Amino acid sequence: MKPITNQLTNWAISKIKEEYPEDVALLIALEGHDVDGDGHGKCFDYFVPATDRGNELSRTFIINGIGYDLYPRSWERTERTAALEDEVISCLGSAKILYSRSEADTARFEAIRQQLFANLADKTFVYQKALEKLDTAMDLYRTLMFESRAYQVRMAVGYIAHYLSEVVTFLNGTYTKDRSDGMLPHLRGLTKLPDSFLAYYEAILRTQSESDLKNLAYLLISTTRGFIQAYKPEKADTADSLDFANLADWYQEISLWWRCLYYFCRIGNADAAFIEACQLQSELNIISQEFKLPEMDLLGAYDASNLAALNTRAAEWEQAIITAVEAHGCSINRYDSFETFLAAE
Repeated sequence: MKPITNQLTNWAISKIKEEYPEDVALLIALEGHDVDGDGHGKCFDYFVPATDRGNELSRTFIINGIGYDLYPRSWERTERTAALEDEVISCLGSAKILYSRSEADTARFEAIRQQLFANLADKTFVYQKALEKLDTAMDLYRTLMFESRAYQVRMAVGYIAHYLSEVVTFLNGTYTKDRSDGMLPHLRGLTKLPDSFLAYYEAILRTQSESDLKNLAYLLISTTRGFIQAYKPEKADTADSLDFANLADWYQEISLWWRCLYYFCRIGNADAAFIEACQLQSELNIISQEFKLPEMDLLGAYDASNLAALNTRAAEWEQAIITAVEAHGCSINRYDSFETFLAAE
């Protein structure tokens, strides 16, 4: 069956010129979206409306068994695509303008396309977008762990693989241009991939076991998490430029937590000590990054049968923070008595 690409393109352009000359800004085609040479993306894929009335051009129909969807993408959605907030980046990056209402419309579209390419070249920008996709994949994984229906498991794993593929693609500074042959050709063409990423992806395509699929999803997330860390941008701030007076304030506010933890360890209350240590660990995670301090592993010392080890570890990190504050010329407001406090006020 011979594609009717040209006839459909001519029909759409004539329809715009005759009925929507001021209401449709652009008619767009996409290369690489057809299946078995049917040309369904080459005749047109979408249009950009200029007015609300322009949305009326929208059509869905089937000719000789081939479905066509002439749908609107607003200027606002096009801008979101440039910001990597849309699912199909190729709708902008690989777009071919078939019709334009004016040179201004063409220029506006091309400016948005160039913003897409600039964003893909911005390592800090794509790192943040990659983190968002990774978070989405991990949220899906949490749900997947409680799913037992085979088709739902496979669907969830498929979406996890999709979002992680986008993570890897963004960090390579590009986007998926052509899915007509699947994702593997695209992934194989990327310069950098997480360890065993392709092997896990291919295994997902082959396995029939729900438990194996869940395990492969975990492995795919794990290797991608390790991969993404290498792209974390360096912060401009140096340790010397950080305000350690803020760390002193933080310590003065949080110091009671240490006292509580020491008490619970001393009386052997593992439950209370565990809760207190979890809260303190969360805070330590934040300030260790903010003030470029060593990674502070507190909970690694937790043992319900040996709280003395947790007590010792907590004391080590407390002293490390005090030392960091004083090493940067700041002081902690500590007083031996109420009278000493009053004398300082």
